Amino acid sequence: MTAGVSGCLAPMYGQFAEGGPGLQSELQAIAIEPIPERIGHYLGDDLVFDLNGTGSHPLPRYRLFVRLNESTQTPLIDTVSGRASSATVVVNAEYRLEDFATGLLVTRGSAFVFKSYDRTSQRFADVRAARDAEIRDAKQLSDLIRQRLAAALADRRIGGAPAVQEANRDQGIANRAADGALVGGPK
Repeated sequence: MTAGVSGCLAPMYGQFAEGGPGLQSELQAIAIEPIPERIGHYLGDDLVFDLNGTGSHPLPRYRLFVRLNESTQTPLIDTVSGRASSATVVVNAEYRLEDFATGLLVTRGSAFVFKSYDRTSQRFADVRAARDAEIRDAKQLSDLIRQRLAAALADRRIGGAPAVQEANRDQGIANRAADGALVGGPK
């Protein structure tokens, strides 16, 4: 049974083909667009390190756009003081990876993380604990996004991702129609 599927598996971070670039060089060629807000700064720094921890600056082949939505929830209330005794920082990230040269979509997705922290009557301690939760959220989001980008790029190299190819085809048709190249609709 295992002999039948052993040829279908390939290491994700190996070479794609003889002399071809590996996945790590593909990840290093991702340019990260600025992400607004403080947590965006943390996430951007973590993504730069996770995608290209070498310090090298290869020419970008891809452009990564990330949009964050952050909220704080206070699920537990102390019945004596009437104050929240804990809080949870919830972050939802929507990301889109585009080809740098053509602007065509390579992959897109979303990731959702949350971290809790204890609240006290000391204001500075609360602010610092909330910031630490944001930093932990950013690190976990960076790991999730890097893993998903790596999987998408590896799949793309072996000819996968038909849904993205179809979306790019539709995007190309829409772009040509907007340019006046298509009159009367697609054929």
